[in-house]
Amino acid sequence: MENNFDTIVATATPLAYSAVGIIRISGKNSFFIAESIFSKKIVPKKINYGYIVDNSKKLDEVVLLPFVAPHSYTGEDVVEIQTHGSPVIINSIIELIISKGARMAQKGEFTKRAFLNHRIDLSQAEAVLDIINSKGTKSTENALANLGGYLKDKINFLKKDLTELYSKIIASIDFPEDVAEIESKDIVSICNDKILEIDNILKNSSSHDFIRDGINVCLIGKPNVGKSSLFNSLLNYTRAIVTPIEGTTRDTIKEAVNLNGYIINFVDTAGIRDKDKADVVEKIGIENSLKTIETSNIVLFLFENSIDEIDKNLIEFAKDKEILYIQTKCDINKPTSENNAINISSMTGFGINILKDKIYEIVQKLAPEELDYTTNKRQQTCLIQAKNALLNVIETSEFNCEPDLFAMDLKSAILSLGEIVGEVFTDTILDDIFSNFCIGK
Repeated sequence: MENNFDTIVATATPLAYSAVGIIRISGKNSFFIAESIFSKKIVPKKINYGYIVDNSKKLDEVVLLPFVAPHSYTGEDVVEIQTHGSPVIINSIIELIISKGARMAQKGEFTKRAFLNHRIDLSQAEAVLDIINSKGTKSTENALANLGGYLKDKINFLKKDLTELYSKIIASIDFPEDVAEIESKDIVSICNDKILEIDNILKNSSSHDFIRDGINVCLIGKPNVGKSSLFNSLLNYTRAIVTPIEGTTRDTIKEAVNLNGYIINFVDTAGIRDKDKADVVEKIGIENSLKTIETSNIVLFLFENSIDEIDKNLIEFAKDKEILYIQTKCDINKPTSENNAINISSMTGFGINILKDKIYEIVQKLAPEELDYTTNKRQQTCLIQAKNALLNVIETSEFNCEPDLFAMDLKSAILSLGEIVGEVFTDTILDDIFSNFCIGK
């Protein structure tokens, strides 16, 4: 069934001064609108050069690319206009296109139409967003695999055997004289196999999250121990304010770095000290620092010369995390080997590369699998729901219940898997997914 959408327009590149700006039109009137503002007759499947004109006034010299449905990103007639990257020109052309009958696209509407027009499935649509938001090569590689259909194929393979089993059960219920009832042991065997396959996907879900969202690394320690200086050194530019005044950092500061293909989210925190010595704002910063530790995967504990009781209390708070002990300011302090500390100097750069190597070693331990694809929270929830439904099938079989009870839970598992690829969806699901896109994609 073909969807009959109206015609939309948006810029596909950031609205900023640049060499080139791209405007995308999609919908049934795309060619009509484009021809009404183009200086020449548009030749489909060709690169068209000319001018965008408003009546007789030239707005810009452009390259125009027409894509005939269904051979386009959205599956509809699409026209892409490559203009000079001036926001003034781009806005003028978009306003002209809207005056000819198009409307501004909503967030992610081009990709949403690609899904609704069956150009891609829902897992591939989510992969588009992952590619756009990717900050590391690992996440990019896995998102590209999903865009190519890797996860879709895996889910469809899971569904295939379950759908065949469901069909046989229904046939045995509807035509008992012609179709033999499937033995419960065979049903249990198939369900166990599929649960194992689901578990194999879910067992790496934490690694999936690391690759997609990054690994959180927080810097903690007392005030003026050198957290912000190290933070700036790890980023390789000045992001945090550094002063000799205790309590300069009042809130957490987060920045992402690409470390050998992995996204590392470094978080600078307020110094931890006796709250009685801190003012109201600093106390809030200390509370935020403690919350940051809870959500971190790796903790960099910084100290200068020795570890005292306040430090020990802080270390105890972070005991469930991967902790690296770091002695700072080794250009002016005598290096120590306490707690196998890594000796560094943010001023001279001494030990910074060694610290990065140690962080990478832990990252590899936290995300050890070489993954061919990744799943997100929504997809993982669907997989868990499918697994629980299959466990219900196995449990029901132990009581020798009627086959229609098997069928109900089996259908539920199939629907949950179908939700991953978008065979089953609601407006709420689509809104949640595509609201995270930028306009123009």
